[in-house]
Amino acid sequence: MSARLTVGRWALCSALALACVSTVSVPAAVAQAASEVKVIVNKVPITSYQISQRAAFMKLRRAPGGNEAVTNELIDEALKSQEIRRRGIAIPDPMVDEAFGRFAKDNKLTEAQLTEVLGRSGFSAKGFKDYIRVQMGWGQAVVANVRQTERLSEQDVVQRMLKEGGKKPSTTEYTLQQVIFVIPQDKRGAQMSRRMAEANNLRQRFTNCQATYDVAKGLRDVTVRDLGRVAQPELPPRWKDELSSSSRGSVTKAQETERGIEFIAVCDTRSVSDDQTAAMVFQANDLEAMGKQEPDKAYLKKLRDKATIVRR
Repeated sequence: MSARLTVGRWALCSALALACVSTVSVPAAVAQAASEVKVIVNKVPITSYQISQRAAFMKLRRAPGGNEAVTNELIDEALKSQEIRRRGIAIPDPMVDEAFGRFAKDNKLTEAQLTEVLGRSGFSAKGFKDYIRVQMGWGQAVVANVRQTERLSEQDVVQRMLKEGGKKPSTTEYTLQQVIFVIPQDKRGAQMSRRMAEANNLRQRFTNCQATYDVAKGLRDVTVRDLGRVAQPELPPRWKDELSSSSRGSVTKAQETERGIEFIAVCDTRSVSDDQTAAMVFQANDLEAMGKQEPDKAYLKKLRDKATIVRR
């Protein structure tokens, strides 16, 4: 199950056209000042202003249900956000911005036009980006939860192999190196273009991972990290698609991240086939199958059952 945002599952699509009709709304500052707490989820408040914002968003999505459905969606989102934080999952701004831009492009809009459409509907670009961040983080949380709770025992692995004719599955193991061109948060706007150019220059000069250390010594604010051996099913979500088709000596595209500009180098690859690999491959296959069955529902129900939810 991919942790990447799947736009098709919540896209506004054709509903965007309806949002272009002019609407009259109370200024946000006034509405926020007049809002009151309606629900508390594990000590986290949900206000009437948040409910009105989400109602506008659900209307734009043509999602069914009235005030109760709106409130329940916000409760679920609060639970998801809390679990994402508990697991230490952080979705960087560049990933959210990229998804926002991709969504606008898919709907034949500029980002400014999408922002205007959202505003006219009574929602906001910031609210939409917050929603995107939760969806991305929740995807990672679900995957982490399944891996934690559905680990296969040695006996399970043996039974699965026997069921599949006794053949032990194999996968590719990558030896990876991470290169980071660090950019302080307060200098991102001023330095981003220059640092991207520097990163691409280094990518073009890449020969092998050992040589990267030597080159990086002459560069300012560049960090090189050995990530060690990583099997294909456990590749970092941000880089997984690109790395899965990479070979020894290749590098990924440079990407803007929360740390600056990064790319990953493939130092070496090899095919591995052992009991640990078999368990990993079987579990990855199970995760993919579960993704079609929405395993997040049971996970979310478990969080709801344990939560303290107070409605006012």
